[in-house]
Amino acid sequence: MRVMVMVKASPSSEAGVMPDARLLAAMGRYNEELVRAGVMLAGEGLHPSSRGVRVQFSGARRTVTDGPFAETRELVAGFWLWQVRSMEEAIEWVRRCPNPMPEDSEIEIRPVFEDADFGDALTPELREREERLRQVVSGCDGAPPGSPPSRGGR
Repeated sequence: MRVMVMVKASPSSEAGVMPDARLLAAMGRYNEELVRAGVMLAGEGLHPSSRGVRVQFSGARRTVTDGPFAETRELVAGFWLWQVRSMEEAIEWVRRCPNPMPEDSEIEIRPVFEDADFGDALTPELREREERLRQVVSGCDGAPPGSPPSRGGR
C-alpha cells in the first residue's frame, strides 16, 4: 500500500525557520534508511504558507487567496510518499523519525487511493488512461519527461 506521510507545520516552519545542520543530518540518515528499505517513493519539504496560494472552487467560479493561512496545525510543512506493507509498518517508520521541528510536532499518515478503491466507476477506458499517464510521469513510455501522452497513432 502507498501512504502519504505529512509533516504538519509548526510556528517555526511557518516563520520560515530552516532546520539546523544537526537536524538536516539526522533527517538525511533517516531518508537513507527509507530508501535502502525500498519504502520511500518521494519526499520534500514545503515553503511556509506565506509563499503559497489557495484556490477555492464554487461551481464554475475560482477564487485565489494568497497566504499566509491561519491554523498552523492544519498546514503541511513537508511530505513523503511511501510504499509499505501495512499502516502498522508506516507507523513504525514514523516512530523512528527524528522530530522534524524544533518544537513539538505532528506527522499524519494517510493511505493513498489505489485503482481497486474506485470499483466499477473506474471503467477499463479510464483505467487505461490513468496507466498511460503514470507511464508518462515515470518516463516509462519512451517520451522525454514532461511530454504529453501519446495519442494512439495521431
